[in-house]
Amino acid sequence: MGHISRPLAPARPKSVLTSSQRHASGNAAPITQANREEEGRHAQEKLEQHPDAVSKTSSVTPVLAGQEGGGGQDQDTDMLAGIKGDMRAIGDTFALTDVPRDAYYIGLAGVLPYLATSLSTYFLAWDIDHAHHWGEGFLFSGQTAELMLHVIEPIQIGYGAVILSFLGAINWGMEFAGYGGRQTSQRYAVGVIAPAVAWPTMFLPVEYALTTQFLAFTMLYFIDAQSTKNGWFPSWYGTYRFVLTFIVGASIVVSLIGRGKIADKVGKLPGPADRLKALRDSQWEHMEKEEEERQARLNAADEEEDEEEIDVYFFANPHLFTQPETGSFSLML
Repeated sequence: MGHISRPLAPARPKSVLTSSQRHASGNAAPITQANREEEGRHAQEKLEQHPDAVSKTSSVTPVLAGQEGGGGQDQDTDMLAGIKGDMRAIGDTFALTDVPRDAYYIGLAGVLPYLATSLSTYFLAWDIDHAHHWGEGFLFSGQTAELMLHVIEPIQIGYGAVILSFLGAINWGMEFAGYGGRQTSQRYAVGVIAPAVAWPTMFLPVEYALTTQFLAFTMLYFIDAQSTKNGWFPSWYGTYRFVLTFIVGASIVVSLIGRGKIADKVGKLPGPADRLKALRDSQWEHMEKEEEERQARLNAADEEEDEEEIDVYFFANPHLFTQPETGSFSLML
């Protein structure tokens, strides 16, 4: 095939502003006769062709002009600076520099038991799964790990209910102190609803209990954050609550992940509802047994009473039972 000949692209002329354009920009001197002569001279210049300077990219302007030269390096530098800025912001958030040190340390210490039970749940679940696949656990036997898991889970759920009740009670404390003005019913309602939602989770299966507490912690955080915005709490309380809620929420997620791995490998631990049902059934069986024993005693007493009546009647009327001919006793009809 023959090559299609294309006209050579002429070399770019120098960018020259006309006197009218310079005057319109407002930065040039007024138009003079010398300016017009210079424009005329440039207009008469013949454009020279330079085929060797023409290439595929000679007349193409990059879409991202900063990609050429050191632009990419500058973008990488800006990206790293942005990441460092984000990490610095996260560090400042968790540092809680505005929070009183007593509240800071005691608050973090308060979530440590919850975090510890969560990590223990995950490890024991992993150990149970390991024993299921390999025949023995990594640190404990499968049976021992399952027994320990059944002990730790109620502790985590119960401690979560305590934390939720405590967070609700803080609203009552702020109302008693009059911080941010008197809000009465709104603060009191939060203080009552929090434990009302928390404590029934003790009667739910583990997965449902942890999920309910996760939603309760999240909702209570948003309520406290809005209250902080309204001035009902100190200005640092919203960030303080965010950090603590983040730790608790992450702990719940870790526990749920651990439980999800062994959902079909462990037996169901009897919950409080199961224990109440078992207690009610045992009480009912005990009552039935007592009733049977009472009826048996009554029947025995009735039989003894009947025998005594017969004996009395016998001694009172011996002639009815005596045969004169033989002297033996028999009922005479």
